[in-house]
Formats: sequence, structure tokens, C-alpha cells
Amino acid sequence: MAAKQTELKQYFHDHLVLLLLSINAFLALAGSIFVLVRLNASHGTSYIIQYRPSLGADAFKTGSVSDLIALIIFALLVLVIHGVLSHRIYPIHRQLAITILGLGILLLTMMIIVSNALLALR
Repeated sequence: MAAKQTELKQYFHDHLVLLLLSINAFLALAGSIFVLVRLNASHGTSYIIQYRPSLGADAFKTGSVSDLIALIIFALLVLVIHGVLSHRIYPIHRQLAITILGLGILLLTMMIIVSNALLALR
């Protein structure tokens, strides 16, 4: 039990880990707020949720608000899963834990870019 508390203390005292966790949390929160703000009731219930350029005239697929809410759920899942994975890997290999957090930043950044592109197509 004491060994687990020591590992947890080492994990949260690592400045780089804290920085990356903070960036992940900020991006997840900012991306979620960004999607919620761009969803307004004046637009109706039809949103563009997919763009498939190979389909020609049917390149845009429409969906409902719940399809865009899935982006918020995705952001929160990325934050939680990458945080837990990083915490569990940290005692084994510090650099791998940092890489996992870095990949979380990449995923959250891509989520923000994709959600912006989809919501700008209205």
C-alpha cells in the first residue's frame, strides 16, 4: 500500500507529467465548450457530421445534435483514458507515460480542428 502511495506521489510531483496533464485537461475542456457554444438552437436539428469527398454530390452527411455531442464524450474519454494509462505505465517507464500524454494532446487538438471544420460548414 505504501509503495502505491509513493508511486502516486512521484507521478504527481513530476513537473512534465503535470504540465502535460494540464494541457490535456485544458484542451478537453476548451474543445467541449467550443462545440457546445457552436451548437445553437437557431440552426435547427440538422448539422453536417461527415464529409466524404469521394462521394461527389453526396459528400456531406447530416446528423443531429447527439452526433456532435459524441465529440464532447470523445474528448472526455481521451482525457480520462490517457491519464489512467499514463499513471499505470509511469512506474514501469517514465518516457512511455509522457508519450501517452503527448498523444492525448495530439488527439484532442485533432478533435478541435475537425469539430471546427464540421461546424463551420453549416
